[in-house]
Amino acid sequence: MEECKLLVIWHSRTGGSRALAEAAAGVADGTRLVAADDVTPDLLQTAGGYLFVGPENLAALSGAMKEMFDRCYYPCLGRLEGRPYATIICAGSDGENAQRQLDRIATGWRLKRVADPLIVNTAAQTPETILAPKTIAEDRLAEARDLGAALAEGIAAGIF
Repeated sequence: MEECKLLVIWHSRTGGSRALAEAAAGVADGTRLVAADDVTPDLLQTAGGYLFVGPENLAALSGAMKEMFDRCYYPCLGRLEGRPYATIICAGSDGENAQRQLDRIATGWRLKRVADPLIVNTAAQTPETILAPKTIAEDRLAEARDLGAALAEGIAAGIF
């Protein structure tokens, strides 16, 4: 399997997390964008670092993102230590619980957080707005691009 510097793993139901992941992955060479459903342990093991991008659903990681971790956790245990990671959470109000859950999983793999979490609040609070397609503001997409570029460059330069 071909190595990549930065693996951007995403899940999205309404498009917000996907837009953020695409922005983050679209900047640097050696970055690979992969949906959570398509991630394999081999793919994780060939990456130099990770950017996990997903929604908070009902105060937790989305089911698809959690399932990716469930499926890959034990095959990767003891094989990813020290690799850098960062996160982007797209949330309707808070995002902190999904962030904490993801950090606990990353701690089990002994990954090293190298950037502050980016939590993008869409203010979706009604059934209609929660289920509606999301449009992410350009300044937040720029933050995602900057995070992806910095992470990829840090990995390439051996900083992380």
